[in-house]
Amino acid sequence: MTSISYVKQQRITRLCVRCGLLLMQYGAESAVVVDLSKRLGLALRMNSVECSLNFNAITLTTICDERCITTTRDTINQSINVNLLVQIQQIINKTEATIDSTDLIDRTTIAFDELDKTVYPTWLVSIFVGASCAAFAYLNGGSWSITAVTFIAGMVAMFTRIYLSKHHFNPFITVIVTAFIASLIGATTYYFDIGNNADIAVASSVLLLIPSFPLINSLSDILKGYVNIGVGRAVFTYMLTLSACVGIVMALVLLRIQHWGF
Repeated sequence: MTSISYVKQQRITRLCVRCGLLLMQYGAESAVVVDLSKRLGLALRMNSVECSLNFNAITLTTICDERCITTTRDTINQSINVNLLVQIQQIINKTEATIDSTDLIDRTTIAFDELDKTVYPTWLVSIFVGASCAAFAYLNGGSWSITAVTFIAGMVAMFTRIYLSKHHFNPFITVIVTAFIASLIGATTYYFDIGNNADIAVASSVLLLIPSFPLINSLSDILKGYVNIGVGRAVFTYMLTLSACVGIVMALVLLRIQHWGF
């Protein structure tokens, strides 16, 4: 193998940790983050790549010709983007399949620079989330009026959540406000005696706040041996659930609704 200079190894190390950061930020489980980061480093002619994860940081070391370079980066949670995760995996597959190593680092860097991070428009996401909440309400026996209120509540709540997230509000505050608005609109079915079962509207309106993806990831991390980050993700998920409960209770107290439940 051709000897790799210190500068090139630095670039490869930064590229590997960038790969790991993107995977962590957009919802990949820990095993995938470690595996793809290591595969990228090996594809770029490193002898070995070691990767350690924390809940909000990644530490990565590349080893080449008995020379080690270690770097640590903080990570910031972003919204889940499976399309981005697939693109990164495709880049790594392409890098591994490349035989000619000339300008391979440059080509891989350009591929990461050109990642498509576009997402669906806020209004479209809000409409479909509202429709899913409304469908849940209808399938649980809600009347058309209950379904309509649930649709409006889910749509407005999702729009609020995206707006607050884009402005970098604390995630727990974001969930509390979102749950409050969703419950406030859904609970109007109590206040104005709308439909056949007001409980369905309130329960279905906050369906969008169920942190299913992070919860599955935390369980997967624990089962695959990444206990520290798995427990961290689980605690974060439970705190999001608690925040949603706080928002719901605030709305019900404001409307002076004494009971809620099936």
